[in-house]
Amino acid sequence: MIKQKITTQTLLSTLWIFILLNMVFRDLHQLGNKSFLEEIMTGVVNGVEITDELMLIGGFLAELPILMVLLSRILSNKVNKWANIIASIITMLVLFSGLASADMDDAFFMIIEAAAFLVIIVTAWKLPSAHKIPANA
Repeated sequence: MIKQKITTQTLLSTLWIFILLNMVFRDLHQLGNKSFLEEIMTGVVNGVEITDELMLIGGFLAELPILMVLLSRILSNKVNKWANIIASIITMLVLFSGLASADMDDAFFMIIEAAAFLVIIVTAWKLPSAHKIPANA
């Protein structure tokens, strides 16, 4: 079990780090595949030409989970709730866009990451939207 209680913001930030590490390792793991390396060398991966514009879009999409590591710790609860939910949905959609060409190890990482996204969404949903005023105040 969890040794000590952590704040919701710390948990959300840690889950984003967990997702990032899985995403990075999955990408590095692909480099061990000879056919993947050959595709990279041609500039066409899974039938998609890798252009500067596509790399820029990919950079923006990769920045979203990186940004959420920080934002999960510093945003107010109301903004944090929606930022985490929206960022999770966007990142999951990007993740699942590669489902058609996924092999077994891709599917494994997708399942792990999807579970973490669901935990983020449920955890963020439980964040209070406003500060509650104590009844005896």
